[in-house]
Amino acid sequence: MSAPVVVVGIGADGWDGLSPRARRAIEDADVLRGSARQLALVPPEVGAERVPWPSPMGPALDALPSAHPGRRVVVLASGDPMLAGVGTSLVRLHGAGAVEVVPHPSSVTLACARLGWSVEGTAVVPLVGRPVDLLAPHATPGRRLLVLGSGTGTPAEIAGRLTGWGYGASRLTVLAQLGGPAERAATGTAAEWPHAETDPLAVTAVEVVADPGTVPLPTVPGLPDGAFADDGQLTKREVRAVTVARLVPLPGQLLWDVGAGAGSIGIEWMRVHPTCRAVAVEARPDRAARIRDNARRLGVPDLRVVEGRAPDALAGLPAPDAVFAGGGATAPGLLEACWTALAPGGRLVANAVTVETEAVLARWFAGVGGDLVRLAVQRAEPVGGFTGWRAAMPVTIWSVTR
Repeated sequence: MSAPVVVVGIGADGWDGLSPRARRAIEDADVLRGSARQLALVPPEVGAERVPWPSPMGPALDALPSAHPGRRVVVLASGDPMLAGVGTSLVRLHGAGAVEVVPHPSSVTLACARLGWSVEGTAVVPLVGRPVDLLAPHATPGRRLLVLGSGTGTPAEIAGRLTGWGYGASRLTVLAQLGGPAERAATGTAAEWPHAETDPLAVTAVEVVADPGTVPLPTVPGLPDGAFADDGQLTKREVRAVTVARLVPLPGQLLWDVGAGAGSIGIEWMRVHPTCRAVAVEARPDRAARIRDNARRLGVPDLRVVEGRAPDALAGLPAPDAVFAGGGATAPGLLEACWTALAPGGRLVANAVTVETEAVLARWFAGVGGDLVRLAVQRAEPVGGFTGWRAAMPVTIWSVTR
């Protein structure tokens, strides 16, 4: 395509709210693409051909550069096209040089203006076409959240989840048709939310308030052991915190959690930042199912679970930035496969509680270096009428950067 696709943001105020530049772009278009609702906001005197998006719209976005050869194409988007919008999708598919964006004030900007919230002090949680469970890591006392949903039932789902997590006292404000003549708001607490359905063009603002007795779950690694359903195959809290720290979770990076057990390492990795990704590899189907349940409940439903025995199950997986070998380090070829999969700068961490596994880690430590440490944890427990220390099994942790 000789000219870039122009993406114009348009709000609920329609044509009247557009800037002169945005209007000129639409008036000069040969083809307008958008939803039926967005296309209806353009006055009839604009003579461009109007082509609504099909459902699903993904294939149409992919084919857009060749769909209208020689014609000026303008795509209509809701608000800011680069905030969980079609502009982001087009740039990802075709590159920034193929797309010109003319933004409109986003729903986030408008919502913060109505509520008197600072944008930088508000967490934005995009849930458009995604599970509401993703809200869980953000639900901590005192936070202000703006949740971007897709569907009339999203606010009610948010209220239900918050109540189930122990945040029923949280205050919800649903702002519908922001910036338009039909703008309106509904308020209430999560526990007493009265609206099963709301306007589909709405933003849900949440002021998170904990119910009495609720224990917050932070995104810092080291969640309580009781946060995970398990059958005993669980990296315990203190060891888990050290292990995840040595894996160095960074935004956008991918972890392999090999021999995942309850999935705690991969889950904690993904809770550090919304863009962290993980693959949990687990041989037992019952444990794999438990990992999926833990991931959903703790707010990382996108954790990928691969059922199979390593190292064979690692074949074909996307290259990791870090690997944790929590089980099966003595299996022939497992550590070799993990090490080979890492690019320079990648991190490998392996834990051992048996002498045999320790011996394997010692050989690797002698061969490629890294850090080899042993953690010994003791917990206070009753001894008759007194209190004494009961030692847990020591854990040896080998960590190395390739």
